[in-house]
Amino acid sequence: MKLESKVALITGGAQGIGLACAQRFAQEGAKVGIVDTDAQRGAQAVESIGADRAVLITGDVTRTETAHEAIDTVTARFGPIDILLNNAGITHAADFLDLQEADFDRVLSINLRSYFVFGQAVARRMVKEKRAGVIINMSSVNAILAIPNQVPYVVSKGGVNQLTRVMAMSLAPHGIRVNAIGPGTIATDLARQAVLGSPAAERTIRSRTPLGRLGEPSEVASVAVFLASEEGSYFTGQTLYPDGGRLALNYLMPTD
Repeated sequence: MKLESKVALITGGAQGIGLACAQRFAQEGAKVGIVDTDAQRGAQAVESIGADRAVLITGDVTRTETAHEAIDTVTARFGPIDILLNNAGITHAADFLDLQEADFDRVLSINLRSYFVFGQAVARRMVKEKRAGVIINMSSVNAILAIPNQVPYVVSKGGVNQLTRVMAMSLAPHGIRVNAIGPGTIATDLARQAVLGSPAAERTIRSRTPLGRLGEPSEVASVAVFLASEEGSYFTGQTLYPDGGRLALNYLMPTD
């Protein structure tokens, strides 16, 4: 198993990509702490993994106190943290001229600020304990591609890519690798809310994807396992894009 005896902390781990990563990490031998605001789904996530291998911390990921509570809870239960996956994220649809400042701030706070908060807290603990480790930030193809009515989401993911690079450069001397994953359109509730509102919308997405289909959360989880394991030991400061070819395409694909 690729993550045998490792301890991982995952924000936004109660559903979608975060849940798929938590489950796959556990299958690969890791013990997992899940941080989420949804207590019910979080409890279901822990149950799906097994209470002996997973623990839930319910809280606001933008708060430093939540980060410290999560680190202390996971460390007390399973031991020092080896892997952090910053995955929590939301969207808010509004045209640029109509977007409210509060909504911009809310998305940036969860999608970007929380990655800094958790990343710094976990890295400080790793450095204090003189332990090497891995931090993975969940980005998106929308760090590069823009969606007109998803202003804060797109901006936040661009910020995640730069945060990943600066974290990687800063933490490399301490043996901490930092990378990001930038998925294309993955079949999750978040994607359905943001860009998959109808069959026509899904056809549009598939027309922009050379592989002609949506990605699955499990496919993103495979990338996370690679980056978290020794197989990814020479990667740092990178963003890997499991996007079905989306970023390479400059024309539309035929769809049925």
